[in-house]
Amino acid sequence: MLRETLIAMRDLPRLKEISGILFRHGLGEFAQRLRLPRAVEKAGQWLNIPFPDPANAIPTPIRLRKAFEELGPTFIKLGQILSTRVDMFAPEWITEFEKLQNTVPPIPDAQLAATLKQALGAAPTDIFAEFDHTPIGSASIAQVHRAVLKDGTVVAVKLRRPGIVEKVEADLRILEHLANLIELEFPDARRFQPSEIVVQFARSLRRELDLAVEARNMERFAKDFAGDPHVRVPRVHWEYTKPAVNVQDFVDGLPATPVEALPAAGLNPPLLAKRGADAVLKMILLNGFFHADPHPGNVFFLPEDIIAFIDFGMVGRLSHKRRDEIVDLLAALSERDERGMMNVLLEWTGSTPVDEEQFAEDIGEMLFQYDHVPLKNLNMSQLINDIMALIRDHGIVLPPDMAMLFKALLTLEGLGRQLDPDFQLVEHLAPFVRQLILARYDPRNFLMRSKQTLREGFAMISDLPRDIIRIGKDIRHGKFRINLDLKRLEQFGHQLDKSVNRLTMGIVTGCLIIGSSIVMTVKGGPTLFGLPFFGFLGFMVAFFNSMWLIWSIWRAGKNL
Repeated sequence: MLRETLIAMRDLPRLKEISGILFRHGLGEFAQRLRLPRAVEKAGQWLNIPFPDPANAIPTPIRLRKAFEELGPTFIKLGQILSTRVDMFAPEWITEFEKLQNTVPPIPDAQLAATLKQALGAAPTDIFAEFDHTPIGSASIAQVHRAVLKDGTVVAVKLRRPGIVEKVEADLRILEHLANLIELEFPDARRFQPSEIVVQFARSLRRELDLAVEARNMERFAKDFAGDPHVRVPRVHWEYTKPAVNVQDFVDGLPATPVEALPAAGLNPPLLAKRGADAVLKMILLNGFFHADPHPGNVFFLPEDIIAFIDFGMVGRLSHKRRDEIVDLLAALSERDERGMMNVLLEWTGSTPVDEEQFAEDIGEMLFQYDHVPLKNLNMSQLINDIMALIRDHGIVLPPDMAMLFKALLTLEGLGRQLDPDFQLVEHLAPFVRQLILARYDPRNFLMRSKQTLREGFAMISDLPRDIIRIGKDIRHGKFRINLDLKRLEQFGHQLDKSVNRLTMGIVTGCLIIGSSIVMTVKGGPTLFGLPFFGFLGFMVAFFNSMWLIWSIWRAGKNL
């Protein structure tokens, strides 16, 4: 309780700003659902913000997207992460989250040189022969400038905005508190695990704030595609790259849109669609490390139909187990096997309770729609949307890596269709799936997996006696504990803590009144208004304590 109060005090200016923006966009109903209607009404009066008329209100997804844009980089990034959760949000929400843009005014020229010097550890003139002060891209976390090194190499300089780390950290503290509050007060939202989403989001955003992490991602991708002449990843200049600045080769190519400009530049859009799909599917299925946001702004086309990827701040990782599960899902889909498909989806849901019979029936009904559709003609986007709608209907939450994967596939097919109206992602998917199936049954891989399983089994058996002895010692010494994650129990603890505080304050107030009454009868000592000073002081403190107790009890009764 004390920690939360200190956090609230430290972040009070930002909390006030967030509250004002939410009210301005008519999002006060969320606070009403947190059983704070009178507080909401008062805040609206203080901020001079009227509540919107529900009959004429803008749809909530649009209002939330506009509020996120005004709230700044942390909330914009949160919205972009939420746009990958097609398993949690309906299409109208995903559409609005995808509209979130990072475009913000550039760093003022008067501040730019000092920011560069602090980030690079040297004056810009000592490193660059030329530096264009007009950014070629200005986002909420960083902005990008074109520059030329002393040796003549043309580079892109990605510079983190000053003061952004402190602002993001304050927002993350507030989001963590809000996520805990949502889990306490919104029973229907607990299955979405908002606290876990905020933890994962915070981890992802902190990595994105460190531009050196993005540079390491770029090197990993460059190594994965070292032998591919059709894919290019910018080279990192490590001698100038630090957490606040990333210096990489400048990509002088055409953006993926508008598509009409590509043939005039001697490029072949259908071939680009094929090579782009093959590159992303190789990242996902073979390398297990993929660009999680392959939208047109992050893809450039170079002469000879070469594809260059940029902006590696958002990446996804897939384990070998996950890739095997994807193969099993596609195999079940091709065989119209609802039980096989259900088993894979249930494996992804973890401990979420599901009515398996109804789930299997709904999967069979969905697959019936694709019964006579050849796999090569399958619309992957439609299929993924159908699977996600089914998952949402059953209250299932996918693990973050799979949610990010499905969003990347949707983005990829959308870009492919822009380049080639006849593009079919499944056609490019089939060769990779065959390669994974052959690798799965390769005798060497089978032998390696068998050895690993045996090692894990022997390790578990050998550790079993020690684990039993440790549990026995813990029981004997009274140290054995069972951890239960019960949010309502935690809330009960908070309420009990408040009650004890009020009881203690009441006892202290009573003692002050009795003590001050005794002091009033003693003659001598300092006086105030003709009364003994310390007796008068005791009565005043008791009076204010009584007012606080009355107000606290009244407020608690209003929130019931």
